[in-house]
Amino acid sequence: MEVAPYLMERLLAQYGPETASEIICGFEVPRCTTLRANRLKGGREETEEALTAAGLTFRRAEWFEDAFVLPAGLEKELSALPFYQGGKIYLQSLSSMLPPLLLEAQAGENILDMAAAPGGKTTEIASLTDGKAMITACERSLPRLERMKANLARQGCTRVTTLNMDARQLDDFFSFDRVLLDAPCSGSGTVTKDSRGRFEPALLKKTAALQRAMLDKALRLVRPGGIVVYSTCSILKEENEDTVTSALKSGRCELLPVDEERYAAVPRLPCAIPGALLVRPTAEYEGFFAAVLRRKN
Repeated sequence: MEVAPYLMERLLAQYGPETASEIICGFEVPRCTTLRANRLKGGREETEEALTAAGLTFRRAEWFEDAFVLPAGLEKELSALPFYQGGKIYLQSLSSMLPPLLLEAQAGENILDMAAAPGGKTTEIASLTDGKAMITACERSLPRLERMKANLARQGCTRVTTLNMDARQLDDFFSFDRVLLDAPCSGSGTVTKDSRGRFEPALLKKTAALQRAMLDKALRLVRPGGIVVYSTCSILKEENEDTVTSALKSGRCELLPVDEERYAAVPRLPCAIPGALLVRPTAEYEGFFAAVLRRKN
Protein backbone atom coordinates (compact mmCIF):
# COMPACT_ATOMS: atom_id res chain seq x y z
CA MET A 1 0.00 0.00 0.00
CA GLU A 2 1.22 3.47 -0.85
CA VAL A 3 0.53 5.75 2.12
CA ALA A 4 0.54 9.54 2.16
CA PRO A 5 4.12 10.88 1.88
CA TYR A 6 3.96 12.84 5.13
CA LEU A 7 2.65 9.84 7.07
CA MET A 8 5.43 7.70 5.63
CA GLU A 9 7.92 10.38 6.68
CA ARG A 10 6.58 10.33 10.25
CA LEU A 11 6.57 6.52 10.44
CA LEU A 12 10.17 6.30 9.22
CA ALA A 13 11.30 9.03 11.63
CA GLN A 14 9.65 7.40 14.64
CA TYR A 15 10.10 3.70 13.95
CA GLY A 16 12.82 3.25 11.31
CA PRO A 17 12.45 1.41 7.98
CA GLU A 18 12.01 -2.15 9.31
CA THR A 19 9.18 -1.41 11.75
CA ALA A 20 7.61 1.08 9.33
CA SER A 21 7.47 -1.72 6.76
CA GLU A 22 5.72 -3.99 9.29
CA ILE A 23 3.19 -1.24 9.96
CA ILE A 24 2.44 -0.84 6.24
CA CYS A 25 1.95 -4.61 5.98
CA GLY A 26 -0.51 -4.33 8.87
CA PHE A 27 -2.45 -1.70 6.94
CA GLU A 28 -2.62 -3.88 3.83
CA VAL A 29 -3.75 -7.20 5.28
CA PRO A 30 -7.53 -7.88 5.37
CA ARG A 31 -8.83 -7.22 8.88
CA CYS A 32 -10.55 -10.02 10.78
CA THR A 33 -14.16 -9.55 11.79
CA THR A 34 -14.36 -9.01 15.54
CA LEU A 35 -17.28 -8.63 17.90
CA ARG A 36 -18.15 -8.41 21.56
CA ALA A 37 -20.85 -10.23 23.50
CA ASN A 38 -23.27 -7.88 25.27
CA ARG A 39 -23.74 -8.98 28.88
CA LEU A 40 -26.86 -6.83 29.22
CA LYS A 41 -28.78 -9.02 26.77
CA GLY A 42 -27.08 -12.39 26.91
CA GLY A 43 -23.46 -13.32 27.26
CA ARG A 44 -20.51 -15.14 25.81
CA GLU A 45 -22.06 -18.62 25.99
CA GLU A 46 -25.15 -17.49 24.12
CA THR A 47 -22.95 -15.76 21.56
CA GLU A 48 -20.95 -18.95 21.06
CA GLU A 49 -24.15 -20.90 20.49
CA ALA A 50 -25.50 -18.36 17.99
CA LEU A 51 -22.25 -18.22 16.02
CA THR A 52 -22.06 -22.01 15.92
CA ALA A 53 -25.70 -22.26 14.81
CA ALA A 54 -24.93 -19.81 12.00
CA GLY A 55 -22.09 -22.04 10.83
CA LEU A 56 -19.40 -19.47 11.58
CA THR A 57 -15.90 -20.31 12.77
CA PHE A 58 -14.51 -18.22 15.61
CA ARG A 59 -12.18 -18.05 18.56
CA ARG A 60 -12.08 -15.94 21.70
CA ALA A 61 -9.52 -13.19 22.26
CA GLU A 62 -6.90 -14.26 24.81
CA TRP A 63 -7.32 -11.19 27.01
CA PHE A 64 -11.12 -10.68 26.91
CA GLU A 65 -13.56 -13.55 27.18
CA ASP A 66 -16.37 -11.45 25.67
CA ALA A 67 -14.39 -10.79 22.47
CA PHE A 68 -14.68 -13.06 19.41
CA VAL A 69 -12.46 -13.20 16.32
CA LEU A 70 -13.88 -14.39 12.98
CA PRO A 71 -12.59 -14.45 9.40
CA ALA A 72 -12.48 -11.16 7.48
CA GLY A 73 -15.46 -9.79 5.59
CA LEU A 74 -18.36 -11.12 7.67
CA GLU A 75 -19.79 -7.80 8.91
CA LYS A 76 -22.80 -7.77 6.55
CA GLU A 77 -23.57 -11.42 7.21
CA LEU A 78 -23.46 -10.90 10.98
CA SER A 79 -25.54 -7.71 10.89
CA ALA A 80 -28.35 -9.64 9.19
CA LEU A 81 -28.61 -12.17 12.02
CA PRO A 82 -31.33 -11.83 14.70
CA PHE A 83 -28.90 -11.90 17.62
CA TYR A 84 -27.09 -8.88 16.16
CA GLN A 85 -30.31 -7.00 15.44
CA GLY A 86 -31.47 -7.74 18.98
CA GLY A 87 -28.37 -6.11 20.44
CA LYS A 88 -26.83 -9.27 21.85
CA ILE A 89 -23.49 -8.56 20.16
CA TYR A 90 -21.63 -5.45 19.04
CA LEU A 91 -19.29 -5.38 16.04
CA GLN A 92 -16.14 -3.70 17.31
CA SER A 93 -12.41 -3.83 16.64
CA LEU A 94 -10.28 -5.58 19.24
CA SER A 95 -8.17 -2.45 19.68
CA SER A 96 -11.29 -0.41 20.41
CA MET A 97 -12.27 -2.83 23.17
CA LEU A 98 -9.09 -2.12 25.13
CA PRO A 99 -9.80 1.36 26.64
CA PRO A 100 -13.04 0.37 28.47
CA LEU A 101 -11.26 -2.64 29.95
CA LEU A 102 -8.37 -0.44 31.09
CA LEU A 103 -10.87 1.99 32.62
CA GLU A 104 -12.04 -0.74 35.05
CA ALA A 105 -15.33 1.02 35.77
CA GLN A 106 -17.35 -0.29 38.70
CA ALA A 107 -21.07 -0.50 39.43
CA GLY A 108 -22.35 2.66 41.08
CA GLU A 109 -19.59 4.91 39.75
CA ASN A 110 -20.04 8.08 37.71
CA ILE A 111 -18.33 7.65 34.34
CA LEU A 112 -17.72 10.20 31.58
CA ASP A 113 -17.12 9.22 27.95
CA MET A 114 -15.85 12.47 26.42
CA ALA A 115 -16.06 11.66 22.70
CA ALA A 116 -18.51 8.80 22.70
CA ALA A 117 -20.07 8.28 19.25
CA PRO A 118 -20.85 5.86 17.74
CA GLY A 119 -21.09 4.28 21.18
CA GLY A 120 -18.94 1.16 21.03
CA LYS A 121 -16.91 2.02 24.12
CA THR A 122 -19.93 3.47 25.96
CA THR A 123 -21.92 0.28 25.45
CA GLU A 124 -18.91 -1.79 26.48
CA ILE A 125 -18.63 0.12 29.77
CA ALA A 126 -22.34 -0.51 30.37
CA SER A 127 -21.88 -4.20 29.59
CA LEU A 128 -18.83 -4.57 31.84
CA THR A 129 -20.66 -2.95 34.77
CA ASP A 130 -23.91 -4.91 34.21
CA GLY A 131 -25.63 -1.61 33.48
CA LYS A 132 -25.04 -0.37 37.03
CA ALA A 133 -22.65 2.50 36.36
CA MET A 134 -23.98 6.00 35.71
CA ILE A 135 -22.52 7.02 32.35
CA THR A 136 -22.47 10.45 30.71
CA ALA A 137 -21.66 10.30 27.00
CA CYS A 138 -20.76 13.48 25.08
CA GLU A 139 -20.82 13.94 21.32
CA ARG A 140 -20.67 17.31 19.61
CA SER A 141 -21.93 16.06 16.21
CA LEU A 142 -25.71 15.72 16.18
CA PRO A 143 -25.85 13.05 13.43
CA ARG A 144 -23.24 10.99 15.27
CA LEU A 145 -25.15 11.51 18.52
CA GLU A 146 -28.33 10.15 16.94
CA ARG A 147 -26.44 7.10 15.70
CA MET A 148 -25.07 6.58 19.21
CA LYS A 149 -28.53 6.81 20.73
CA ALA A 150 -29.73 4.09 18.38
CA ASN A 151 -26.81 1.86 19.39
CA LEU A 152 -27.43 2.49 23.08
CA ALA A 153 -31.09 1.56 22.70
CA ARG A 154 -30.31 -1.60 20.74
CA GLN A 155 -27.76 -2.68 23.34
CA GLY A 156 -30.14 -2.06 26.25
CA CYS A 157 -28.04 0.67 27.89
CA THR A 158 -30.60 2.47 30.06
CA ARG A 159 -28.30 4.33 32.48
CA VAL A 160 -26.56 6.55 29.95
CA THR A 161 -27.12 10.30 29.72
CA THR A 162 -26.23 11.63 26.27
CA LEU A 163 -25.14 15.23 25.72
CA ASN A 164 -24.90 16.94 22.33
CA MET A 165 -21.86 19.04 23.20
CA ASP A 166 -18.11 19.29 23.12
CA ALA A 167 -16.95 17.78 26.43
CA ARG A 168 -14.50 20.65 26.82
CA GLN A 169 -17.53 22.85 27.49
CA LEU A 170 -18.63 20.87 30.55
CA ASP A 171 -18.57 22.90 33.74
CA ASP A 172 -15.63 22.09 36.01
CA PHE A 173 -18.23 21.77 38.79
CA PHE A 174 -18.83 18.21 37.54
CA SER A 175 -16.79 15.42 39.11
CA PHE A 176 -16.49 11.89 37.75
CA ASP A 177 -14.92 8.77 39.21
CA ARG A 178 -13.49 7.75 35.83
CA VAL A 179 -13.14 9.44 32.46
CA LEU A 180 -12.63 7.79 29.10
CA LEU A 181 -11.07 10.07 26.50
CA ASP A 182 -10.86 8.27 23.18
CA ALA A 183 -9.67 11.42 21.52
CA PRO A 184 -10.30 12.54 17.94
CA CYS A 185 -7.09 11.85 16.03
CA SER A 186 -5.39 11.62 12.65
CA GLY A 187 -6.31 7.95 12.26
CA SER A 188 -2.69 7.06 11.52
CA GLY A 189 -3.22 3.59 13.00
CA THR A 190 -6.23 2.75 10.83
CA VAL A 191 -5.07 3.62 7.32
CA THR A 192 -7.02 1.98 4.50
CA LYS A 193 -6.93 2.27 0.71
CA ASP A 194 -9.68 4.89 1.00
CA SER A 195 -7.87 7.09 3.55
CA ARG A 196 -4.21 6.66 2.60
CA GLY A 197 -3.92 10.01 0.82
CA ARG A 198 -5.45 12.17 3.53
CA PHE A 199 -2.58 12.97 5.84
CA GLU A 200 -0.87 16.35 6.03
CA PRO A 201 1.15 18.29 8.65
CA ALA A 202 -1.80 20.59 9.36
CA LEU A 203 -3.96 17.63 10.36
CA LEU A 204 -1.39 16.28 12.82
CA LYS A 205 -0.83 19.72 14.34
CA LYS A 206 -4.58 20.30 14.72
CA THR A 207 -5.35 16.93 16.32
CA ALA A 208 -2.38 17.11 18.71
CA ALA A 209 -3.53 20.50 19.99
CA LEU A 210 -7.11 19.27 20.42
CA GLN A 211 -5.95 16.16 22.27
CA ARG A 212 -3.89 18.14 24.78
CA ALA A 213 -6.83 20.43 25.47
CA MET A 214 -9.21 17.50 25.94
CA LEU A 215 -6.82 15.61 28.23
CA ASP A 216 -6.35 18.76 30.31
CA LYS A 217 -10.14 18.97 30.64
CA ALA A 218 -10.42 15.29 31.53
CA LEU A 219 -7.99 15.79 34.41
CA ARG A 220 -10.10 18.67 35.67
CA LEU A 221 -13.33 16.67 35.50
CA VAL A 222 -12.10 13.52 37.22
CA ARG A 223 -12.08 13.52 41.01
CA PRO A 224 -8.77 13.41 42.93
CA GLY A 225 -7.63 9.81 42.88
CA GLY A 226 -9.88 9.12 39.90
CA ILE A 227 -8.85 7.46 36.65
CA VAL A 228 -8.51 8.84 33.12
CA VAL A 229 -7.90 6.50 30.19
CA TYR A 230 -6.48 8.38 27.22
CA SER A 231 -6.58 6.58 23.86
CA THR A 232 -6.33 7.26 20.14
CA CYS A 233 -6.38 5.24 16.92
CA SER A 234 -3.05 6.87 16.07
CA ILE A 235 0.46 5.41 16.27
CA LEU A 236 2.33 8.74 16.15
CA LYS A 237 4.09 10.09 19.23
CA GLU A 238 2.80 13.63 18.66
CA GLU A 239 -0.69 12.38 19.47
CA ASN A 240 0.25 9.77 22.05
CA GLU A 241 3.47 9.81 24.05
CA ASP A 242 3.99 13.56 23.66
CA THR A 243 0.43 14.30 24.82
CA VAL A 244 0.66 12.01 27.85
CA THR A 245 4.17 13.20 28.74
CA SER A 246 2.91 16.78 28.79
CA ALA A 247 0.15 15.80 31.21
CA LEU A 248 2.58 13.91 33.44
CA LYS A 249 4.98 16.86 33.50
CA SER A 250 2.18 19.09 34.76
CA GLY A 251 2.31 17.18 38.05
CA ARG A 252 -1.45 16.66 38.09
CA CYS A 253 -1.43 12.94 37.36
CA GLU A 254 0.60 9.75 37.41
CA LEU A 255 0.79 6.82 35.02
CA LEU A 256 -0.62 3.44 36.04
CA PRO A 257 1.13 0.70 34.03
CA VAL A 258 -0.98 -1.62 31.90
CA ASP A 259 -1.12 -5.24 33.07
CA GLU A 260 1.59 -6.74 30.85
CA GLU A 261 0.68 -10.33 31.65
CA ARG A 262 -2.99 -9.93 30.75
CA TYR A 263 -2.29 -8.14 27.47
CA ALA A 264 0.78 -10.13 26.45
CA ALA A 265 -0.96 -11.36 23.28
CA VAL A 266 -1.59 -7.83 21.99
CA PRO A 267 0.96 -6.98 19.23
CA ARG A 268 3.07 -3.98 20.23
CA LEU A 269 5.07 -1.17 18.74
CA PRO A 270 8.02 0.48 20.53
CA CYS A 271 6.59 3.00 22.99
CA ALA A 272 8.44 5.88 24.64
CA ILE A 273 6.27 5.55 27.76
CA PRO A 274 6.82 2.27 29.64
CA GLY A 275 3.47 1.07 30.92
CA ALA A 276 1.39 2.52 28.08
CA LEU A 277 -0.06 0.35 25.32
CA LEU A 278 0.92 1.02 21.70
CA VAL A 279 -0.73 -1.53 19.40
CA ARG A 280 0.75 -2.58 16.06
CA PRO A 281 -1.71 -2.95 13.17
CA THR A 282 -2.16 -6.58 12.09
CA ALA A 283 -4.86 -8.79 10.61
CA GLU A 284 -6.63 -8.74 13.99
CA TYR A 285 -5.75 -5.31 15.40
CA GLU A 286 -5.86 -1.68 14.34
CA GLY A 287 -3.01 0.61 15.30
CA PHE A 288 -3.94 2.07 18.69
CA PHE A 289 -2.60 3.78 21.81
CA ALA A 290 -3.87 3.75 25.39
CA ALA A 291 -2.55 5.04 28.69
CA VAL A 292 -4.05 4.93 32.18
CA LEU A 293 -3.63 8.05 34.32
CA ARG A 294 -4.59 8.69 37.94
CA ARG A 295 -5.24 12.22 39.09
CA LYS A 296 -3.18 13.21 42.07
CA ASN A 297 -4.84 14.66 45.17
